[in-house]
Amino acid sequence: MSTAVDPHEFLKALTVVLCVAAVTTVVFQRLKQPVILGYLLAGLIVGPHLPVPLVADTAVIHMLSELGVILLMFSLGLEFSLRKLLQVGPVAGITAVIQCTLMIWLGYAAGRLFGWSGAESIFAGGAIAISSTTIIAKAFSEQGIKGRLRELVVGVLVVEDLIAILLMATLTAAYSGHSLSAGQLALTAGKLLAFLVGLVGGGLYLVPRAMRAIVKLDRPETTVVASVGICFAIALLAQWFGYSVALGAFIAGSLVAESGHEKEIEHRVEPVRDIFAAVFFVSVGMMIEPKLVAEHWVAVVVLTLVVVVGKILSVTLGAFLTGNGVRTSVQAGMSLAQIGEFSFIIAALGLSLGVVRPFLYPIAVAVSAITTLVTPWLIKASGPTAHFIDRKLPHPLQTFTSLYGSWLEELRTAPRRRTPGADMRRLFFWLFVDAALLAGVIIGTALGAARVLEYISFTPALSMLVVYGGASLLALPFCVGMIRLARKLGVTLAEQALPRTAGGRVDLAAAPRRMLLVALQLACLLAVGIPLVAVTQPFLPGFQGALLLLVLTVIVGFGFWRSATNLEGHVRAGAQAIVEALARQTHQKDELAELHALLPGLGEPVPVRLAAQSSGVGKSLAELNLRGETGATVLAIRRGDTDVVVPTAKEVLREGDVLALGGTHEAIDAARALLGPSAVRPTVG
Repeated sequence: MSTAVDPHEFLKALTVVLCVAAVTTVVFQRLKQPVILGYLLAGLIVGPHLPVPLVADTAVIHMLSELGVILLMFSLGLEFSLRKLLQVGPVAGITAVIQCTLMIWLGYAAGRLFGWSGAESIFAGGAIAISSTTIIAKAFSEQGIKGRLRELVVGVLVVEDLIAILLMATLTAAYSGHSLSAGQLALTAGKLLAFLVGLVGGGLYLVPRAMRAIVKLDRPETTVVASVGICFAIALLAQWFGYSVALGAFIAGSLVAESGHEKEIEHRVEPVRDIFAAVFFVSVGMMIEPKLVAEHWVAVVVLTLVVVVGKILSVTLGAFLTGNGVRTSVQAGMSLAQIGEFSFIIAALGLSLGVVRPFLYPIAVAVSAITTLVTPWLIKASGPTAHFIDRKLPHPLQTFTSLYGSWLEELRTAPRRRTPGADMRRLFFWLFVDAALLAGVIIGTALGAARVLEYISFTPALSMLVVYGGASLLALPFCVGMIRLARKLGVTLAEQALPRTAGGRVDLAAAPRRMLLVALQLACLLAVGIPLVAVTQPFLPGFQGALLLLVLTVIVGFGFWRSATNLEGHVRAGAQAIVEALARQTHQKDELAELHALLPGLGEPVPVRLAAQSSGVGKSLAELNLRGETGATVLAIRRGDTDVVVPTAKEVLREGDVLALGGTHEAIDAARALLGPSAVRPTVG
C-alpha cells in the first residue's frame, strides 16, 4: 500500500523553502554575490542539521528538486541544438575522456592514501569525476555566458553524463557479485548507443513537427504545456530504460530546438524553470551535514583541492589540445571545477552495493557544496586568469598557442582529396585496440598471476620473473604498436594540415609541421595514456603506470620545447617578410595572399589599419590583450616608413598602424571586433 504525501505538508515545505530562499537571494543580490550561494544557505537553514525552527520535509523537497533538474536540462537543450552538439562532439569527447579518467585516477590515489579500501577509492574517484550540469547551467545563465565557451562546456557535460552512465553500469557489474567481462561492458555501451540513436532518430521525426504545429495555434499556454509535457515524457522514457532523467530532458530540449521556435519556448518556460531550479539548489544545501563534515574535514579539503585543481588542469589541457585557444580552454577548465548530482548517485550506489562505508556520501555532498560555492567566482575569475597565463607563458609557447588553432583549422578545412578519412579511422581504431589489449594484459596478469604461480615449480623469485617477464614480452608488441601508430597518426595529420613542398623546392613548412607533429604526438600520448593508467591503476601496486606516463610526457615535452624554439625563428623570419609585403600592399593587391602560400604555418595573415577612432590607438598590446581576448596574434606592424617585427607586449599602437593579424578565422573576426568598427582593411591603390 503506497503512502500519499500530505498536501498540507507539501504546501508547508514549499512555502518554507521559497520564502527562506527569497530572503537569502535578496541578501546575496544586495551583496552582489551569485544567487546560487543564497539558495545553498537557504538549504542549510531549512535542513535538518541546524537547530533552526524552519525545517522543510526532505522527501518533498527532493521530489520537487527532480523537477528543477529536468527543467534546467530542458532549457539547456533548447539553447544547444543537435547540430551544435555534433559540431563540438569530437572536441568535447576527447576533453571529457581525459578529464574523467584523470579525475577517477586522482580520486582513487587520494582514497588509497587515506587508507580506504580499493572499492571505496574507486567510488571516490567516480564521485569526483563528473561535473554538475545544473550548477553550470544556472551560473552561465546568471553571468550571461554565451558563444563558443558555452557550447564547449555543454558538450563536455553531455559526454560526461554518458561516461557516468557507463561508469555506474560497470561498477554495478563489478561489485554486485557478478564477474565483469569485456562482453558485458560492450553490451552496456551498445544498449546506451541504441537508446540514444532510437530516441534521437524517432524524436527528430516527431517532435519538431509537433512543436511547429502547436506554435502555429498562437496560444502561449498551449505551447508551454506541450513543450513541458514533451520534456517530462522523454525524461521519464530515459528513466524507464535505466538512464538519467537529466540526459532525457537535455535531449528533449535539443529535439524541441530543431523546430526553430526555441527562443519563444525558452522565454515561456523560464519562469517555471527558475522556481524549481531554486528548489533543487536548496535541496543540495539541505544535504550539508556540518557534524559529519567536521569529522572528515581532512578528506573533504583534500578532495575539494583535487576536484578544483585536477579539473581545471585536465579540462584546460584537453580543450587546448583539441584546438581551442588558451582563453577558451582556461575558462572551460575553471567553469567545470565542481561536482554535483552524479556524485551523490555514485556514492549512494556504493552504499547500496555494500562496498562503501557510510562516510563517503556526506563527504561527496560537502565537496559538492564547497565546489558549488566557488564555481561562480571561478567563472568570473577565468577571464583574468587566462590573461595572466597567456602573458606569463614563455615567448616560444605564446607563438605556438597563437598558431596551433590555425593549424587545426587548416586540418579541418583540408580539401577532401587531401583527407585520407579511411586511413585516419583505421589508425585510430588500431590505436584503441592496442591500448585495450595492453590494458587486458596488465589486468589479466594482476588477477591471474597467483594462480599461474601455483603451477610453476621454480624458486619463488624465478617463478615471479617467469610470470612477469612473460607478461612484459606479451605486452611489448602492443606498446611498440601504440608508439608506431601514434607517430604515423601525427605524421599523417601534420602533413595533411601543412603539406610538403613538391618538386624538390625548399620546404618552408618544415618548422611548423615539426611543431604540429610533436604537439599531436603529445596529444595522443595523453589521450590514450591517461585513460590507460586510470583503468589499470587499481590492479597495480604503487603508481608505476603514472610514473611511466610522466617519464614519457617529459621526454616528449623536451622535443616539444625544442620544436617551439625552432618555430620562433621561423615566425621571426616570416614576420620580416610580412612587413615587406605590407610595404608593397598599396601596389600589389594580393601580396599577403601570395605570402600565405610562400610561408605556410603562419595562418592566413590579415592586414588591419587602425583609424583614429579605433579602440586600440594609444594602448600597448599588453593593455589591449588582443591575443588573450581573441586568440589572434599581431605578427607584424607596418608604421609609415618604419617597421616593427614581432612586436613586444610594450608596443603602443598608433593611428595609421597596419597590423598583420594571424590566427583562426574566428579569432581574426573577434580581433577586428575588439579593435572597433574603425579597424578596416587597408585600401589598395
